[in-house]
Amino acid sequence: MSEQEHLTLRQLRSLIAAAQEGSITGAADLLHLTPPAIHTQLKTLEESMDTPLLNRTRGQALSLTEAGQLLYDAAVRIEGELARTLRDIAAVRDGREGRVHLGVVSTGKYFAPGIVARLRKICPGIDVRLSVGNRQTIIAALDRHSLHLAIMGRPPRAPLVTAEPLGAHPHVIIAAPDHPLAGLAKIPDDALLRETFITREEGSGTRILGIRYLDRIGNGQTYAKIEMDSNETIKQAVIAGLGIAMISEHTVTEELRSGRLVRLNASGLPIMRQWYLLHLQDSPLTPAARRVRDEISAMEASFLPRL
Repeated sequence: MSEQEHLTLRQLRSLIAAAQEGSITGAADLLHLTPPAIHTQLKTLEESMDTPLLNRTRGQALSLTEAGQLLYDAAVRIEGELARTLRDIAAVRDGREGRVHLGVVSTGKYFAPGIVARLRKICPGIDVRLSVGNRQTIIAALDRHSLHLAIMGRPPRAPLVTAEPLGAHPHVIIAAPDHPLAGLAKIPDDALLRETFITREEGSGTRILGIRYLDRIGNGQTYAKIEMDSNETIKQAVIAGLGIAMISEHTVTEELRSGRLVRLNASGLPIMRQWYLLHLQDSPLTPAARRVRDEISAMEASFLPRL
């Protein structure tokens, strides 16, 4: 066996205490042990090193030999590193430090960065990573255990999740301000169905909601649609007069405020849904993830855009 395999923390602490106090008795008092116990630890340490570590001169304080100084310096570094590690472990255990991966559906990208910015101020020791994707992508990431937490609309049926409502999520139909249907007090369903609808791609929650709405008011009647893969592209297409679109009102607050887009007054609108904060049922949250979940809940939807 090598010398390293014989070393113990108690031996190293006895060496540190003896060097700092200059006596066996002083080391014993410092470590709350008996002098014989300190003597035994030092004797065993010197035997394992096969060299004297302390100079013992009658009438003089204990002092380190050259080998003893080398081991003392290493022992002090070990104690310091161990103390830092234990502090780090306590911080992780208590949810003050750690890493948390938060997933948000693409509709939420308009407010999710604000959540992360607030979290960094509230809990600076936690590294919050943000991923954005459509509903299908975020659900798949949850199922792979790639996310600690996710924010989306309707919780999925699978995988099983624990979901907490965060706030209202209205959906509206938007049009360019000069669109023929803009400003009408009540738009007939058949007039709406004659329009071209711009929809999100497969896997989008907004697309699913829009199709369900149109199928309900049209009883399965066909309608023209154009597919686009982002809310930003859809907004620009509607502004350009390419068609109309159902969209989360939280994605168009600035455009509605500035008048570049308008809501259409169609039946059953706005469709009110909820935002949810969720995580896997079968995967216990880390302390840091629990802290982030609690902090987001405490924000009480103050991060959601409002007109």
